[in-house]
Amino acid sequence: MAHRPNIVLVHGAWADGSCWSAVIERLQADGFKVTAPQFPETSLAADVARLRQVLNRQDGPTVVVGHSYGGQIVTALGQDAPNVVALVYIAAFGLDEGESIGALLSQGPPTPALAHLEFDAQGFAWLPEDDFVNHFAADVEPTKARVMYAVQQPLAGSALEEVMGAPAWRSHPSWFLVADGDQAIPPAAQRQFAARMNATTVEVPTNHVAMVSHPEDVLHLIANAVDAVQPVR
Repeated sequence: MAHRPNIVLVHGAWADGSCWSAVIERLQADGFKVTAPQFPETSLAADVARLRQVLNRQDGPTVVVGHSYGGQIVTALGQDAPNVVALVYIAAFGLDEGESIGALLSQGPPTPALAHLEFDAQGFAWLPEDDFVNHFAADVEPTKARVMYAVQQPLAGSALEEVMGAPAWRSHPSWFLVADGDQAIPPAAQRQFAARMNATTVEVPTNHVAMVSHPEDVLHLIANAVDAVQPVR
């Protein structure tokens, strides 16, 4: 157990660290050291700084798992990723250098989960309840989905236009869970991300928040990454 890598879980937009609860419980039961910090989502730079802060606290090799916009945060680490030995993407953005989330999403009609973003006076985007419950977290039990809606972390609208630098997946082995029923990030885009990063890929019949509705599939993919990078003793 002492030689297992640490696990850092990175939440995305309109979620918070609690979305990983089912995954955290199982990883801790298996003896892993797990951290699932809260990200400000005020800018990509601020979110990457928070991730670096957490990575600097790790005491050894670390597997970093990003969901949705969390994949953007993970990718933006670039080659300078202390302690990181593997990247795991869960229905996430895996952009290449020069790309932005906004430009990607503008290539087609708005996805159902993101069709009615509400921007507040400070420029932060929020999801309305109907879109959150019925599209963002469509395969989560409605009572739980409404709790997730209540604790949603809004995303600065400017983050959608931030351009990716050299991506971390070019220098780190990667794993990818494609959510084939995703109503936030098009599944076709997820397949494209996974293919060009040469990620070990699984496809799961789930909506966007797979770590809530299908935690066992997420755990299995993390376990595969751990097994691939864990030193043989």
